[in-house]
Amino acid sequence: MFCDTPAGAQASAMAYTMVEMSKANKVNVYHYLTFLFDHQPNEKMTDEELERLAPWNEDVKAEIQRRVEAQNNE
Repeated sequence: MFCDTPAGAQASAMAYTMVEMSKANKVNVYHYLTFLFDHQPNEKMTDEELERLAPWNEDVKAEIQRRVEAQNNE
């Protein structure tokens, strides 16, 4: 309804999925999305590489928490 093309619909679905996955894993949505933009996941990455960017990954959670705390200390 809000997408003009199938590719646009797919992009929107992926973005919504990232947002909902971060919420489900109690990760700050804004900082998780900026983390993903910093790391630029793509279709050429292996499953292991993508797993290291997942919001349930403990290293990712720690990084996001560090970003939240840094912002709060500004």
